[in-house]
Amino acid sequence: MLEQIKQTADFLKNKLNEDYKIGIILGTGLGGLANEIEIDHSFAYEDIPNFPVSTVEGHSGKLIFGKLGGKNVMALQGRFHYYEGYNMNQVVFPVRVMKFLGLEFLFVSNASGGVNPDFEIGEIMIINDHINLFGDNPLMGKNIDELGPRFPDMSEPYDKKMIAKAKEIAKSNNIDVSEGVYAGLSGPTLETPAEYKYVRIIGADAVGMSTVPEVIAARHMGIPCFGFSIVTDLGVPGKIIEMTHEIVQSVAVKAEPKMTTIIKGLIASL
Repeated sequence: MLEQIKQTADFLKNKLNEDYKIGIILGTGLGGLANEIEIDHSFAYEDIPNFPVSTVEGHSGKLIFGKLGGKNVMALQGRFHYYEGYNMNQVVFPVRVMKFLGLEFLFVSNASGGVNPDFEIGEIMIINDHINLFGDNPLMGKNIDELGPRFPDMSEPYDKKMIAKAKEIAKSNNIDVSEGVYAGLSGPTLETPAEYKYVRIIGADAVGMSTVPEVIAARHMGIPCFGFSIVTDLGVPGKIIEMTHEIVQSVAVKAEPKMTTIIKGLIASL
């Protein structure tokens, strides 16, 4: 695995002439943030050695290098999900490659179901913690010491300084944001009413099928993380409706400009 990571990183390094220290993972319906990036280089996943290929609608499948908020960034336009049949090492492979390309900060975004009764559809939730309900972990198996310790600390999975700064930026731009805990499940089924209730009881505010493995891998490597959820549907008694992936995408696309404003401001402040 380590050799594959290094091989992929070397392939990309040979095509880049600048350092890129900020990584962004764009979730379902959120790939439009890539339109804000002044692109230096763009690679289709299938053209990158050892890279998985995104199979989900709303995930275009490109690794982009360019400038956002005046800083050099690398962005995954489309992520890899456990439910696609990838193992956890494949899901987090791009994050590990980013580390070998010089990654120092990771931004993650996703579309989620809100289980906090105070939430509304289109809510932007800054993630301050998560619960891993995947039944798996990207650090299972023999530890790769070159990436991080056997038992990484997770007392601050999402960086408190970046959370505070993002809230300031949101306030100054009159953007309403909330803060909460994200529960990550394997999917691909959307949750049943009983599962929504369970997730709420154990302490989550939103639920989705991504983000947690990537953040675990990043924190293992000592990289500070910042995460957003856009609430695209509500798993609250009396507000649960039949959902489709198309509805999820359309809600995420509408909320994206606000998220983009915050991310650009946050990146500029680093």
